[in-house]
Amino acid sequence: MLCKTVIIAYALLCAKAALAQVQQPDLSQMGLEDLVKVEVDTVSGASKFLEKSTDIPASVTIVTADEIRDFGYRTLAEVLQSVRGFNVVYDRNYSYVGIRGFLKPGDYNARILFLLDGHRVNDNIYDGAYVGTAFPVAISLIDRIEIVRGASSSVYGTGALLAVINVITKRGRDLGAADVSATAGSLRTYKGEGAFGTRFDNGLEMVLSGTAYRSHGNSSLFFPEFNSPQTNFGVAENADGDRSASMFADVIFRDFDIHVVDNSRTKQIPTASFGTVFNDSRTQTTDARGYVDVQYSRNVGKWDLIGRASYDWYNYHGVYIYDYANAGVPPYTENQDLANGTWSDFEFDASRRLFRRHRITVGAEYVEDFRQQQINYDLSPYVQYLDEEHPEEAVGVYAQDEFRVRPSLSLVGGLRMDWKDFLDSNVSPRVGLVYSPDESTHFKLMYSQAFRQPNAYESYYVSSVSNTASTDLGAELVHTLEFELERNFAKRYDFITSLYANRFHDLIDQQSSPGTGRLSNTNSSEVLHNNGLELEFDANWPGGIKGQLSYSLQSSRYFPGGQMATNSPAQLVKARLLLPIVQNRLSAAFDDWYTDRLLSVSGVELGSSFVANATLLARGLHKNFEVSASVHNLFNKYYADPGGFEHHEVSIPQDRRTAQLQLTYRFPSKTR
Repeated sequence: MLCKTVIIAYALLCAKAALAQVQQPDLSQMGLEDLVKVEVDTVSGASKFLEKSTDIPASVTIVTADEIRDFGYRTLAEVLQSVRGFNVVYDRNYSYVGIRGFLKPGDYNARILFLLDGHRVNDNIYDGAYVGTAFPVAISLIDRIEIVRGASSSVYGTGALLAVINVITKRGRDLGAADVSATAGSLRTYKGEGAFGTRFDNGLEMVLSGTAYRSHGNSSLFFPEFNSPQTNFGVAENADGDRSASMFADVIFRDFDIHVVDNSRTKQIPTASFGTVFNDSRTQTTDARGYVDVQYSRNVGKWDLIGRASYDWYNYHGVYIYDYANAGVPPYTENQDLANGTWSDFEFDASRRLFRRHRITVGAEYVEDFRQQQINYDLSPYVQYLDEEHPEEAVGVYAQDEFRVRPSLSLVGGLRMDWKDFLDSNVSPRVGLVYSPDESTHFKLMYSQAFRQPNAYESYYVSSVSNTASTDLGAELVHTLEFELERNFAKRYDFITSLYANRFHDLIDQQSSPGTGRLSNTNSSEVLHNNGLELEFDANWPGGIKGQLSYSLQSSRYFPGGQMATNSPAQLVKARLLLPIVQNRLSAAFDDWYTDRLLSVSGVELGSSFVANATLLARGLHKNFEVSASVHNLFNKYYADPGGFEHHEVSIPQDRRTAQLQLTYRFPSKTR
């Protein structure tokens, strides 16, 4: 009750201050180079070409670099936790993103398409996208994040079931010179970042960035399910460490844009997941992700053309310590779990105005998975359980037409066809209606259908005690219907309301055998009904005071039967407040979120949680220095996220109050 009282009181305060609506630029007067990464009210993640967010038949949220800095967000996961309709679960290894009451256990974010500058980040083994410390680029390098809700397979093909999240990085001109920063925080956490960016007189533009991160984590974590003398009375000691390193390069010259990304992250696992030995710090995972992406953009006559070729790699290495003899004393068996993926992606997209009232977009994509290898074996004595490799290829073609029926009314229709190994086919349609009777009012009505092919992990992974793979899995399907109204008042206040209904068919369910603990996957015969209502209020008051308040009411149930879905909170409340103390020099920001009760995979209902964060940001206090101090979980609340099928724990405890201090130095530049 106290949590609800606090959040309601805070909501009333935030109702007086929120984010302003930015004036929309005239895109027709801008060159292609300037259109690549521009104003915050334009989005490229919906159709691969830049559009006004109000013209897109989808519910769109944009998070800017200023917001990331002002609110002290440390990871992409924390950014998404603050966004309307999103909830993030952390099992002390990976962060899992839920949206609108949908978060399947065992899903490594495979049902959301994550893009980095338009490049698909999801890997080719798990369809995984890592939004915590394993994200490929530093949070400080992000210029803006485009969040396009709803099914988008009509443009992107497999995987775009729930949303498309496109992270846009800064360009050389945005940096202008070099930045270096050092961060120190609770749990013996340290991070160093460096970035250099510039634009030369000949038009060459470049960004180089590197990041190193290390956290020792909680020195002790208590898990009541292991509270016995044989398992250290449920206390995992020095088993929560996290370290990562990343490199990013972006070179733009004339019509070419080249990205190079390389990232690696190693995380200890304190939860004894998958039946491993409790309180053994050797159990850990390492995920490495990288790619080279070359994009060519050009105007040819009335056509806007984009060509992209990329080569990607992903490597996973898990070390799991087992006590097969159940003796409770060493020596234990070290199990090695490996996955290696390499693939290439070729895309071509074209868009143009046609017959004055039409804007057509066409495209094609070819993906070849050279390697999808999964290996599992015990090190000593050597016993091999799995060695699977299944190269695949896929091709897709799509077309979309935006028909301007009248100046205030447009109809958008799109269709994409995909073939896997040139055999399995999927058709993904989309229809949208956008009505804007004036510049301040926008109605959107959308219907779409999307699919997701089973990934290599779901289809072929064989656990250490299983001998069969789920090769007969079929694609998941979703039908979505949504209505949204956005209304601006007095150029200071924005109000958004969304109503949606999703129907999921043939969902791939991960199940655990009660007798053996083995995990298996199968297409569900039930239909998941996912319905909800979202409200958001933004405002911008004189003096730079900004704030935001959102409320989500959502329901996810399986039919027939009406069983509630796991990891699906019925209500979410998000509130943010930015208070300038000294204009353009010192500000205080508060970011709060409330998550309602939810059902765990074990059938136990977990309690609600309320978390408040605060950040004090000082800019330009001494020449080019910037100082940021943040406190997360300000009120030191105890809360826990649900465990998965691989956990013995019903719930996983989260961090109590932590703090961090970041010092940034920006070298002087004439271009700034």
